[in-house]
Amino acid sequence: MSENETRVHFRVIRFMYESGLRLHMKSVPLATAAVLIAMASLYLAGKVEEEHIKLRDVINVCYRNLHKSKPPLEMGEAFWSLRDCVSDCEKFLLRMLQFKVVFNHPHRYMLHYLKYLRDWFDPYTWEDIPITRTAWALLRDSYHGNICLKYKPQHIAIALIYFSLTCHGIEVPHQEHVDNLWWQVFAEDITLDKIQDIISDTIDIYKMETTIQS
Repeated sequence: MSENETRVHFRVIRFMYESGLRLHMKSVPLATAAVLIAMASLYLAGKVEEEHIKLRDVINVCYRNLHKSKPPLEMGEAFWSLRDCVSDCEKFLLRMLQFKVVFNHPHRYMLHYLKYLRDWFDPYTWEDIPITRTAWALLRDSYHGNICLKYKPQHIAIALIYFSLTCHGIEVPHQEHVDNLWWQVFAEDITLDKIQDIISDTIDIYKMETTIQS
């Protein structure tokens, strides 16, 4: 993507996440929405992930996010027009995607990998250092870019756990005594270069956020 496209993508995803969090959506439906687009995507993603949200609530929350200084949208011509537009966008998305709306997200892989790694650590170390919380936060933020489209979900989960460990200055115990490092056990086709590429792309997302906000 060009720099301008990246900026637009970042702003749209941030808008979706702000709206989605206010709608109390969980991480996976939000990730699905990020793979799709804005208001219609939030509504469609809730259906796809079986976390149905009322279209009225989606419209009201998204409207407030876009027009923070304006009063809430009343039930009138503007509301019904917006409602029809969202419904039309939902149908358009489905046709464009050829009704293929099931995505293999990194979330389930990260959950499995973190549970596996926890057994390698001293319980006090794992509880005291927010490795898990940081990894999940990195995964959520990664959807502000196109990482989910560039890399395999298994590789994204591994790389962001690796990044979390690095951020906290922690190494997985007993790695000097094994034939395959922990990340090689999880995915045979991943390399250290691939991990560094994903981490680099994640860092670029945070740099983009700083640039947009400045």
